[in-house]
Amino acid sequence: MDIATAQWLVSEGGREALRQADAWADPTSVSAAQGMRRQWNAEQSAAALSQTRLRRRAALKFGAGAGSLFYTSDGLEQATRPAVAAWRATRFVQAGVSTIWDLGCGIGADALAFAAAGLRVIGVERDPVTAIFAQANLGQGVEVLTGEVAELVGAGPTGRPGPQPGEGIFCDPARRTDRGRSWRVQDFSPSWEFVTRLLTGNASVCVKVGPGIPRALIPDAAHATWVSESGDLVEASLWAGFPALGAGAAEALLLPGGHMLLGEPGSDPVPAEIGRFLYEPDPAVIRAGALARLADDLDAGAIAPGIAYLSGDRLEDTPFAEAFEVLEVLPTAEKTVRAWVRNHDIGVLEIKKRGIDVDPAELRRRLRPAGTHKATLVLTPTSAGAVALVVRRISRA
Repeated sequence: MDIATAQWLVSEGGREALRQADAWADPTSVSAAQGMRRQWNAEQSAAALSQTRLRRRAALKFGAGAGSLFYTSDGLEQATRPAVAAWRATRFVQAGVSTIWDLGCGIGADALAFAAAGLRVIGVERDPVTAIFAQANLGQGVEVLTGEVAELVGAGPTGRPGPQPGEGIFCDPARRTDRGRSWRVQDFSPSWEFVTRLLTGNASVCVKVGPGIPRALIPDAAHATWVSESGDLVEASLWAGFPALGAGAAEALLLPGGHMLLGEPGSDPVPAEIGRFLYEPDPAVIRAGALARLADDLDAGAIAPGIAYLSGDRLEDTPFAEAFEVLEVLPTAEKTVRAWVRNHDIGVLEIKKRGIDVDPAELRRRLRPAGTHKATLVLTPTSAGAVALVVRRISRA
């Protein structure tokens, strides 16, 4: 989309086109394109229909408010979920930050949360079309600058004064190349070198990164938080310049409850045999290196080295793991498992696995469940060899 079309789309003329585009059940259809072109040119019609498609997709992430925002495909994919953005804004407010620079603000998802928390926001976005959409989403109360981050915050030869004392920085580097989405820090824009300079400076800084970031790349000055929302590991963030957050520490954060668990990188849970209960830790707990701490809290141990299942004989309520009661322990031989499925009249079979090279969907097909009952199988190594555990999910109180 060119700049002129983007400017038209956020104008009143574009809003009327969007209202009409939204009336089409299938905005990808030929009839929708032909119908729109009776009133608008090809570029405008395509832009309105594309925006309608993106708004409908965005409803999964932004809920009821999705229909009032403007998106690019990349911007929607990288945009922070509202609950995560609100939590991040609260952490800046609690640190005493009053103004925040949102570097790589995209369509403005985090900036919306910052503004809602009462912060003055200055957004920076290098893509002109995305910047137009961000400004439309944020309104005139937020300043959105268009250009390269390094140039606009004083790190380049034409830089303007950047963040001042008492101002915070949030940086969400672009992570997309010509080959698609990338989590390699070498592909970040602004560069990883620029990001690490931010984290080792004097400002209050948060950098959003992929949850798979290697620990060796995290600067010693940074506090790392892995964030999970409703069981989905959505991001990691690196924090520096926050006195309440220990440098070099790691933590798991679970939303929407706001539960936090500090990690102990390099510390492994004690070994354990299969007990009455099996725990599947939240992925944020695993990434944060908090398995040993969680195991201690649950009076449980690891069923095999490097396998993130914990087991114990006492049921403990925890937000940090899903609990299962172990009903039977079977060998993993497919013939044996198939016979168990048949003999127990299983028709709906959930298969979970760690450390076992098997495709659960393909295995389910071969096991041929066709009965009237439900079951959950967990395939995992143990200290005594691989097993298939028949388990019952325990609902939290």
